[in-house]
Amino acid sequence: MTRILAYRFSAFGDVAMIAPVFREFLEQNPDVEIIMVSRKNFESLFADIPNVIFKGINLDDYKGFFGLNRLANELIKEFKPDLIANLHDVIRTKILDKIYRRKGLKVFKINKGKEEKERLTDIWNLNKVQLKKTVERYADVFREMGFKVNLSHQLRPNSKNKSGIGFAPFAQHQGKMLPLEKSYELARILAQKQKVYFFGGGKKETETLEKWEKEIPNTYSLSGKLSLSEELNKISELELMISMDSANMHLASLMGTRCISIWGSTHPYAGFLGFGQSEDDVVQIEDLTCRPCSVFGDKECYRGDWACLEELDVQKIVEKI
Repeated sequence: MTRILAYRFSAFGDVAMIAPVFREFLEQNPDVEIIMVSRKNFESLFADIPNVIFKGINLDDYKGFFGLNRLANELIKEFKPDLIANLHDVIRTKILDKIYRRKGLKVFKINKGKEEKERLTDIWNLNKVQLKKTVERYADVFREMGFKVNLSHQLRPNSKNKSGIGFAPFAQHQGKMLPLEKSYELARILAQKQKVYFFGGGKKETETLEKWEKEIPNTYSLSGKLSLSEELNKISELELMISMDSANMHLASLMGTRCISIWGSTHPYAGFLGFGQSEDDVVQIEDLTCRPCSVFGDKECYRGDWACLEELDVQKIVEKI
């Protein structure tokens, strides 16, 4: 049994994307075991994958070089790994890599394709091309180790009886989020024919969605009411998920639920479309030459008008559905 110690600490959506890769990699390599080190609250993402041991940590307990050195030693002592997979490649994980190399372990890390992503998001570059999918970048780490991995890029429905539509109108950054009045309008139209469940988190989002629930018949807000595992379970039972380019799209992928995804300043070309989700289910304004201007949606709009989201017609989304 080969034991691989893998780590990625954030962001939620990126960690969620790792789970389907682990599942298919381990099915094809049954003599491998993965120790996944990440934030404690991400544990449910890996709950039902055989041969994955999840190690949840609180990063505040391991601050600075000495903290990370302690973490590295604790993980070696507890798990005695054969190989190291850095699926994050940020300063924190680079330090861990160095410590493990000094201890004689072989370390393999993700190639995020930083330069090609910079070129893709240059608003003056009119020649936009599809970059390698992030899930393939994760799989490449294991291929470099010498393992065979063929990703299916197919959804695996977790539940037989599916009903209702999930709608997650929020995203971490403005560049990824449909204006709320448009999302409200969309929910109103959908709820005329289907039961609509709202997904969100945090106090402000929960307040907004509870207000919508009161105002729009046939809707129900789940925001702030479910644990992550309960939320995943609910998503698995939905007929369809509607999400921004955000974590909920990746949760839908994980549970085998089809997702209509809405994209603003970001673009599927950067490689972040949910595992197994179809290009046909993407809603975006195709002919804006400035798109994508950002990989993560965290940049200010250089035009100042957020045309990529403001000009998106709600009817276009309704037609997809």
